Amino acid sequence: MTVMTKLKALATASGFAATLLVGGATIASAEEITLTMAVPDWPPTRIMKKMFDEQYKPASGNTVKLEVDFIPWPDFYTRVNASLTSGEQKYNFAVSDSQWLGAFVEGGYFRKVNDLIDADPELKATMDQMHPAVVAAYSTYPHKTPNYYGFPQFPDVIVNFARKDVICNEEEQAAFQAKFSVKLPCTGEELDDMDWDMFEKVGQFFMRKKGDKLAGQVLDDDFYGIAYQAGKGYDFSSMQINGFIWQYGGNTWDETQIPNGQAEGVVNSEAAVKALDHYLRLIQYMPPVAKTGTMDIFKSDELFREGKVAMNLDWIGLGEASLDPKSSKVSDKLVFGMMPGLRGPDGKIIRWSNIGGQPFVLTTWTTDAQIKEAMGFVKWWLSPEIQHQFAAGGGQSAIKAVYEDPKYVTYRPWNRAWAASLDWQKDVWHVPQFFELLTQQQDQFDLAITGKQDAKTTLDNIAKFQQNLLKEAGLIQ
Repeated sequence: MTVMTKLKALATASGFAATLLVGGATIASAEEITLTMAVPDWPPTRIMKKMFDEQYKPASGNTVKLEVDFIPWPDFYTRVNASLTSGEQKYNFAVSDSQWLGAFVEGGYFRKVNDLIDADPELKATMDQMHPAVVAAYSTYPHKTPNYYGFPQFPDVIVNFARKDVICNEEEQAAFQAKFSVKLPCTGEELDDMDWDMFEKVGQFFMRKKGDKLAGQVLDDDFYGIAYQAGKGYDFSSMQINGFIWQYGGNTWDETQIPNGQAEGVVNSEAAVKALDHYLRLIQYMPPVAKTGTMDIFKSDELFREGKVAMNLDWIGLGEASLDPKSSKVSDKLVFGMMPGLRGPDGKIIRWSNIGGQPFVLTTWTTDAQIKEAMGFVKWWLSPEIQHQFAAGGGQSAIKAVYEDPKYVTYRPWNRAWAASLDWQKDVWHVPQFFELLTQQQDQFDLAITGKQDAKTTLDNIAKFQQNLLKEAGLIQ
């Protein structure tokens, strides 16, 4: 039997390394390693998989396959939770929402990664270059502690998607000036200076009926000025409402204050009630679906791409479809700015917002060989070259040296609003009870959005539920 025949005979179908002693030296064949990943199905993860397939070459020399389960957002948590808790150990790598960290760390499913970072100076330097808001949200449990469990896959913020053919139209500009004695924002810089009062004026002004004129054209359907997420599903309404609450000086229950942080008196504070009232008031200027509790991030995005809304506040992660003429009737008519905020007494805009996006995480049953290749993939993904490519393809980077590069703002029209938004990002709870907290809160917000309950009753109910749940869990004294 030849040496090559012996080598082939020793290689296993499962991909384990084959070894052969030849002249006192050990020859090892490459291994085949499969990483099975659960991810939400949307552009940032589709772009990631395409980049992996087209250009990833493991430094180890092994053959690495990335098998990805693309899961629709509304089903994402329930399906990943079912897999992890069933014991099937299907996924060794996942894109996790930040709020899941506590539940899946305490459940024994997500692996702590401090040792992997500490063992790799290059990776540690990369993490040190991350924006702190992203690291706090995507990596830490308990929240804002130096216990790391994740690496940024796609950081995200809410920005203002606007129709420049409508808001920059000379007739509309003149009519808006006549009605409100102020200029209708048109450029990206003017959108950046929008507060909620101006956003409301835009909503009022662009309420048009079928047959009315808009930018010199007769409408064949109703048209609306503004839109933002107001959906009962998953965390959709909470992600917008939290920003209002923080901007008004209120707060959600703060897990960093355990065990002294209270829910009652905080979640339903006077400031929080004012904030929720403000959020609810703007819904009257949105498409009617907003009042049904079903206007999630996908519906508002769809309405905007169909040309039925002047301005839509949505995640950058959904932006690619708006630029594609195959999926957007307004692809060549867009301008982007920062999300509006509350103008303070000093004239400056307070912009607190709930961060979006997700981290990569490793599961605790991932083998050493898989961990090695997963970390190789993470390092590749977070390398400057690939982060620039991802941003150029529609993604975002939280690495300061990347997003501060002058090239960064040229990749996509919304990138001009990216870096300026990062300092204003906060995150909601990471505790194991997050899903109960979120589900009850979403149910209560839906009652307010659909007109069945006022803001104060809504927040009183949420505060009482959270106080009782968190006290039973020992998180409140």
